[in-house]
Amino acid sequence: MMLLDLLHRWTGGLIGLVLAVLGISGALLVHKDAWVILPHAGDAQVQATSAIAGAVERIMADPSARPQMILFANEGFGLNRLTFKEGAGGYSDQAGIMVQRWDSQWERPEIWLFDLHHHLFAGNAGETVGGIAAVAGLLFVLSGIILWWRTRKTFEFRLLPKRLSRPAILRHHRDLGIVAAPLLILSLLTGAILVFRPMAALILGSSAPMVIDASLKAPDPHPAELAAHPDWRKMIETARSHFPEAEVRSLSLPRDGNGLITLRLKKAEEWLPNGRTTLWFAADSGHLVAARDASRLPTKAKIYNLLYPLHAAKVGGLPYRLVMTTSGLALGLLGSLTVWTFWFARKRPKKSRATLVSAS
Repeated sequence: MMLLDLLHRWTGGLIGLVLAVLGISGALLVHKDAWVILPHAGDAQVQATSAIAGAVERIMADPSARPQMILFANEGFGLNRLTFKEGAGGYSDQAGIMVQRWDSQWERPEIWLFDLHHHLFAGNAGETVGGIAAVAGLLFVLSGIILWWRTRKTFEFRLLPKRLSRPAILRHHRDLGIVAAPLLILSLLTGAILVFRPMAALILGSSAPMVIDASLKAPDPHPAELAAHPDWRKMIETARSHFPEAEVRSLSLPRDGNGLITLRLKKAEEWLPNGRTTLWFAADSGHLVAARDASRLPTKAKIYNLLYPLHAAKVGGLPYRLVMTTSGLALGLLGSLTVWTFWFARKRPKKSRATLVSAS
């Protein structure tokens, strides 16, 4: 038990700050749509095929100024988000008229905060570090439950420690941690699996990673240059003819030379905010290359698709957003106070009188 306690303290002192950053940024991101105070942000969602097609035609009209992706307005946010190269972006209304444009993510707090939470401002390397921190956080919660059991009779719930002394903070850490443990496990486990897909085997069985990879794999590349003026309207109409009741969620230009335009839709039964129902079109001719119906995916892939909505509170409305906000704030508080007590709140050993005399 002493070894477990030592490991828990040292690892927490080293990685607690990363967990605090992930927790606080995650709690803020749950409500990010509420921050955007721009014209038309509160507009009702428009999903008429003709309206979406017209907006895409307007946005994509100039080949030299096309965004790489359009994320269409949703039920709670009335603007389309446009993603350009090199960190640039913008918002347009649902008619395709630009409302705001930025050249760097630092101009929009909801954009750089997303990058902080997902990549720690360090791209793929930062995402890996965040995933490692999430795995470590899971181990902290499990070891913390074991260590708390010895002191369960002294349990006293407090939102904040009585004082900023090391004993008070340690007691608060144990008792707040046990209360928040179920929410922390949910947040950390889903986050870890989203970064490290093989970890899906922990909850879905050893074959899950292979099934998920095969189910979500895009079609083989279709080498082709993007046409100067693709028939965007026909693509939207084709998607709607295949999935009449589905919500059109995003349109992406070819990536990494794959020659495919990607259109994602969300069926009513999907929790994933942008859906996994997908159509791919040839970039040169615009003809349909492949289509995937998310409702026909294997069960393990469907369960995997539930993880992000649970992690980011994209289901359950305001009550669940508040639950995940609580989880993020608890993680932020536990992580930051752990770092404080480990590195700054330790009492220095007093020198003995004999030592002082000899030194003089």
